[in-house]
Amino acid sequence: MKGFQTIDIHAHFFPMPYLRLIEKEGAEFGVSCSFDHPDGPMINGGERSTPPLEKRYYDLDVRLASMDEQGVDIHVLSLTQPMLYWGSPDLSRRLSEAYNDACVEAHEAHPTRFFGMAILPMQEPDLALAELDRVSKLPGMRGIYMATRVLEKELSDPLFFPVYERIEDLGWSIFLHPIKVVDPKRLQKFYLTNFIGNPTESAIAASHLIFGEVLDRFPKLTFCLPHAGGTFPYLVGRINHGWGVRPECQHLKNPPLDYLKRFYYDTITHSQPALEYLIGLVGADRVVLGSDFCFDMAYERPVEVVTNHPGLNEEEKALILSGNAKRLLGDL
Repeated sequence: MKGFQTIDIHAHFFPMPYLRLIEKEGAEFGVSCSFDHPDGPMINGGERSTPPLEKRYYDLDVRLASMDEQGVDIHVLSLTQPMLYWGSPDLSRRLSEAYNDACVEAHEAHPTRFFGMAILPMQEPDLALAELDRVSKLPGMRGIYMATRVLEKELSDPLFFPVYERIEDLGWSIFLHPIKVVDPKRLQKFYLTNFIGNPTESAIAASHLIFGEVLDRFPKLTFCLPHAGGTFPYLVGRINHGWGVRPECQHLKNPPLDYLKRFYYDTITHSQPALEYLIGLVGADRVVLGSDFCFDMAYERPVEVVTNHPGLNEEEKALILSGNAKRLLGDL
């Protein structure tokens, strides 16, 4: 089984400098971090809070031991809820710097095991561009991590176009993750914010990128959708039909189905038939290994989801486990 190199592109990281900065200055903006829980620090973000963050989130030695046990060679580190758009421009800038610098430090300490996806203060495009220029020169940084919306703005908002242009010029990709979901009051019970809200947010973001003509305007820019694209791959037929009959969609020259392969998708379906459908729809060359490390909704055996899949040949397994990630991120 270990003949494949394995690169997990959906592996969350909460470095201590980021957590301590939230603890010190976040409460003024409605986000706090407490270190009182015996199981680890907790971020309270209002509508959504983190569970106690165990050591695997921030202790690199503990993380490496877990990666070795899982058979994962490389983590591409990424932030998640609550990210940093909620802060003042200055605090958001400093949070992004704290997080990005921690990714660089992780890479420098373990250059064959950790790479980073930078977070940017996207609500302030000038600051985002400055931080993008800074991190693009730092070792180990290979892409951008971004929410499926920035505060109340969709990703098709022209405010973000200068940042997209610079990311495209760098040859980097954008990896998306939900942090705020549709109608959270209806989803508070039964953890539906994650079961249903997160996958729905990915479908909304993908649709805005298509119908908002972001993918047309930036033809070399690639986005990666988490949780196997959420509901998007399973709604694309309905979306495509709507494009053909609804006047609101007639500005788009090409059918939405044509944009399926402008996205990459991770493997997190928790369903072998669903993963098989996704691969059949977009091809094994558009799917990358992901675990959601290390939330309770994560795969604890992410590599085996691929290696034990009966419908994949050895070449397809190699693509999903590392080949496609290398095409997105460069040789790791």
